[in-house]
Amino acid sequence: MTPQPASPAPGRVGFVGLGIMGWRMAANLARAGYELTVFNRTRSTAEAWVGEHGGTVAATPAEVGGASDIVISMVVDGDQVRSVLLGEGGVAHGAAAGTLCVDMSTIAPAQTLAIGAELAERGLKLLDAPVTGSSPKAQDGTLTIMAGGEDEDFARAEPLFAVMGDLVVHVGTLGQGELVKVINNAVAAANATTVAEALLVGQATGVDLDALVRVMGKGSGGSAMLDLKAGPMRAHDYATLFKLEHMLKDVRLCLEEAQAANVPFSAASRARDVLVGAMARGHADDDFAALVEALEAFAGHTLEA
Repeated sequence: MTPQPASPAPGRVGFVGLGIMGWRMAANLARAGYELTVFNRTRSTAEAWVGEHGGTVAATPAEVGGASDIVISMVVDGDQVRSVLLGEGGVAHGAAAGTLCVDMSTIAPAQTLAIGAELAERGLKLLDAPVTGSSPKAQDGTLTIMAGGEDEDFARAEPLFAVMGDLVVHVGTLGQGELVKVINNAVAAANATTVAEALLVGQATGVDLDALVRVMGKGSGGSAMLDLKAGPMRAHDYATLFKLEHMLKDVRLCLEEAQAANVPFSAASRARDVLVGAMARGHADDDFAALVEALEAFAGHTLEA
């Protein structure tokens, strides 16, 4: 077999956004030997991260851009991505031509394309590389990373992706990473909704829920959402691995893309409505397992641990 050429060394690395996911992803890069320049909107968070992992705190994203050859951003939504990359004090105002921006947030594909075009006008490159796997996989570096962009840009970032994830897929051109991500999360939300409804049917009909979960887990009813969320749903333990409001955002983005393509996605529509109901009950910041609360209210039954 012909040996494959090694990916180019990433060079200096910056990281913008040290939230639930970003903190852990950046920590894996630091453990792999990269000395990062970091920025977080709440400076004390960045200082705490540097105190634990080393590196340098930047006062602005522009400072990160000026100190880096590759800048990773991991923030909440498209408005924040635009702000940290192109806004006042953004990465683009400090970065040299040829700097590669790698946005690992989940935003609308159209926003990714627009931001990429504006960065290109300044001589900067962009990859969209959203992740799936929630905070435990961010912690141990086993995220799934789906990247969209040019081949040479992917090759530059690939060594960093290899540190943060155990499945890294170059899915296509710029924006395709976001499309794959939101479709995946819409399926996850639909599956979690189905798991919650199955548990409630079992509860209401007197089925032993332990037995139900065991049988489903080994049979055709098994799923990642059954494995991950059945226990927290039954225990009403919504310790946040992935915020419910963020899941709702992703499902809405998927439905917007489906509508633009004139393709129905009824399971995602149902999941959106359930997530909205859980939001209305005050669970925006909880893990999306809290969607069971909306279904419990509708069914008039409460799950048992």
